[in-house]
Amino acid sequence: MGVCPYCGKVHNVGFVATRLAGTDGVSLETEKWAQVFEDAGFNCFYFAGELDTPGSRSFMVPEAHFRHPDILDLYQQCFGVQKRSIQVTEKLHRTAQLLKEQLYRFVEKYDIQLLVPENALTIPLNLPLGMALTELISETAIPTIAHHHDFFWERQHFLTNAVWEYLNMAFPPHLPSIRHVVINSSADNQLGLRTGISAMEVPNVMDFDHPPDSPDPYTHDIRESLEIDEDALLVLQPTRVVKRKGIEHAIELVQRLGRKATLVISHASGDEGYDYEQRVRKYAHMMGVDTRFVAQIINEKRGQTEDGRKIYTLEDIYPYADLVTYPSNFEGFGNAFLEAVFFRKPIVVNTYSIYQMDIQPKGFAVIQIDGYVTDAAVQQTLTVLDDSLLRQQMVDQNYEIARKCYSYQVLKRKLNGLIQDSMACWR
Repeated sequence: MGVCPYCGKVHNVGFVATRLAGTDGVSLETEKWAQVFEDAGFNCFYFAGELDTPGSRSFMVPEAHFRHPDILDLYQQCFGVQKRSIQVTEKLHRTAQLLKEQLYRFVEKYDIQLLVPENALTIPLNLPLGMALTELISETAIPTIAHHHDFFWERQHFLTNAVWEYLNMAFPPHLPSIRHVVINSSADNQLGLRTGISAMEVPNVMDFDHPPDSPDPYTHDIRESLEIDEDALLVLQPTRVVKRKGIEHAIELVQRLGRKATLVISHASGDEGYDYEQRVRKYAHMMGVDTRFVAQIINEKRGQTEDGRKIYTLEDIYPYADLVTYPSNFEGFGNAFLEAVFFRKPIVVNTYSIYQMDIQPKGFAVIQIDGYVTDAAVQQTLTVLDDSLLRQQMVDQNYEIARKCYSYQVLKRKLNGLIQDSMACWR
């Protein structure tokens, strides 16, 4: 049982999202938060449209998913346009009411005392879910910690819309029982300027107090499975194939290294279409860069594909990488950056804004590009690849910085303060 160490009462926390499954940033960070809550004596329960959490603690509602047909239809009717029909308005409210009823059932079934919306009050992929959550919180005054990953104003395709009143109401709502958490300082600044809401900055974290285990025998055939020659560099691009990841920069860098190398792209295009993936494939072919798109054999769990191939986790691949490329043009924070640091790999990073503001000042030793690949970046990459002592010094320095700034201990300290502020029994 989850017993509060201060008051001796049982406490249950309810995480609410559109999806809590797979390896997207929201799902990964929710898992880390849940671990900290469990360690603090809470029971964790989960509400979403897709879940891979324990069945006894899961409350799945199809309409909560942003891919549900009704939700997709509403999204298409509300964004990219400047007016909406009365029928769309009525459907928004009907769907929000349905979701609110399900949220009330979730709260009652599991006796939830603290809600943690994970991006559901932040980015309007599911407008009715944000509306329903806002009304439930307003009606019950339930203590809430809203964890914000990506605000709608950070994505251009949300800025032309016919639902400004709902965005202003629910993304995020300004209610007295909500404590707001953002993952970077820019989001904190913009949230305050745009809404008057104050927030706590809690960065994404990894368990740097416990270094990764050495590779086990299951992974020893990874190069063979990926069809990479033993004398070729394995350059890992550990991201989805979406435009903002700037994968062209990784392709150009590999080409200009002049070494036998294979670029491995770990994840598929996902929810943002396949046009950019086709662009990346053609560009790699034009540049003569051996590129592997391996999403079919990378998953959150090991296993086997239908045609008998082994499935690996991304964590299985990292130890075999010679270099990690992270040339994103925009990131809310940068989980892949932390992962590369965790596995002690040299990193090529584009100086996206959040990196410049929040991560770079910490003193990480990386190979930087600023919007394009330079001769200096190519030469520095070659030097790092050829000088094992320099490379070891860089990755060890990065690990120690991350252990101080982005470990579970940092998350625990910040969350403990939020919990004490949110829960009535802690006052």
